[in-house]
Amino acid sequence: MPDQFSMLVYSFLGLPLAALVLFNLFGKRVMTKFYMPVGMGICLVQMLSAIVSLVLLSQYNKDAITFSQFWNYQLYEGASYFSPDTFSFLSLLCIGLVGLVTFLVAYPVLPDRRFQFCNVTLVLLLGMNGIALVYDLFSLYVFMEVTALSAFVLIALYRDAKGLEGSFKYLMMSAIASAFILTGLALIFLNTGSLQYDVVQAYLANWQNGPNPVLTQIGFIMLMSGFSIKAGVAPFHGWLPDAYQSAPAPVSIILGGIVTKMAGVYAIIRLVGEWLPGSSVVNVAFMFLGLLSIVLGAMSAIGSTDFKRVLAFSSISQIGYIVLGISSGSPLGFVGAVFHFFNHSVFKSTLFVNSAAVEMQTKTTLIDKLGGLHKQMPVTGTSNILAFLSTAGIPPLAGFWSKLLIIIAVWQAHGGVVAGVALFASIFTAVYFLMVQRKVFFGPCREEWKDVQEAKFSIRLASVLLSCITVGVGCVFPWILRFLGAQGWI
Repeated sequence: MPDQFSMLVYSFLGLPLAALVLFNLFGKRVMTKFYMPVGMGICLVQMLSAIVSLVLLSQYNKDAITFSQFWNYQLYEGASYFSPDTFSFLSLLCIGLVGLVTFLVAYPVLPDRRFQFCNVTLVLLLGMNGIALVYDLFSLYVFMEVTALSAFVLIALYRDAKGLEGSFKYLMMSAIASAFILTGLALIFLNTGSLQYDVVQAYLANWQNGPNPVLTQIGFIMLMSGFSIKAGVAPFHGWLPDAYQSAPAPVSIILGGIVTKMAGVYAIIRLVGEWLPGSSVVNVAFMFLGLLSIVLGAMSAIGSTDFKRVLAFSSISQIGYIVLGISSGSPLGFVGAVFHFFNHSVFKSTLFVNSAAVEMQTKTTLIDKLGGLHKQMPVTGTSNILAFLSTAGIPPLAGFWSKLLIIIAVWQAHGGVVAGVALFASIFTAVYFLMVQRKVFFGPCREEWKDVQEAKFSIRLASVLLSCITVGVGCVFPWILRFLGAQGWI
């Protein structure tokens, strides 16, 4: 690959950092009109850079692009560097897409908090981009903490009682997760002398014959426990519904759409899916965690009466499918999990955008107080149906294909019973989502909502953009699958 193409990846950290400096250098009065457009522009550039990088990796048959941002890593032995691969760039594409949608919704929803929101969101983007780019576990942890602290501030953006409660729970659980992760990293470092991905991967491939295998086991368990807490995997999910529900609407979008996955699921895919695909003990453990998340999330969602809380529990369930796909230990399960990672970013962001639209127009997200909004909000209602159906895995939408790959992989790895539970939970998802759709958008319109109008243009644009991706990717996925087969990935 030509060296100049590696310059593309500088935009992932350089642009948000430059914008942060400019915003705070010139001050709030001068930059007021530029916060949202600059944020949207950065996300658009990131999406374009990620797509071009994916094309270049394929064209030049490269596994990754290796570079450093501020130093020459080749001059120092053991120096940290960035080495994004295909999964990294797909994650960066998701971050840019969800970030763009978040800024589109925040523009009309947060007119009095744009300065604070944009600054903290850019730091959040920096943290998530760093997670996708780094090539050692300690740097991964550092960028996870940047992401967690930024999310904590955003949840409490308005400093109201609900926001502070949700952010406090998130901070406490994140602190516990950080303690687990740091302890796990220390124990692994004792045995490897390095935390770079290739060194740890080589060690874990034969850890039974290495020094202190018991300490390695303990370290790995603590590491996975910390990542599972940050990912919201059951039974470590207690903080997630409150954080999603109490956060301002745009913050819920980026939390549900990408933050939870980058702060936890990404690391699980790296460690379990890429480094330990042949470990039967690890795969069985994550099979149970995935099933528990799927079932518990679905059961909790059906009993919830708040639109955002239903979506929060649904996120737990869908994250369970990603973990279940990884637990299969097969290339098919890995591809299904990564593809569901992308799909979840799209359809969950769509649902939270629609929740924001409903909340902005009606000032409530309580399901029992809503009803008959489809005629007043046709774009939001139609987009919501498409996102619900994709979440439930209804063909030919994108969510169907990723769930199909996961269930096939699970059937091959764990048998028909496990696959059957996952399939039944998907049907159950369709049932409770259709119930929510009926209560919020269908049926007779309540008297208090007869004058409700469709959401602002930027919110509708976000819904339409995400819905087009859901439908478009679902329609072209057979060709994507053929390409993946030709590359030898499945």
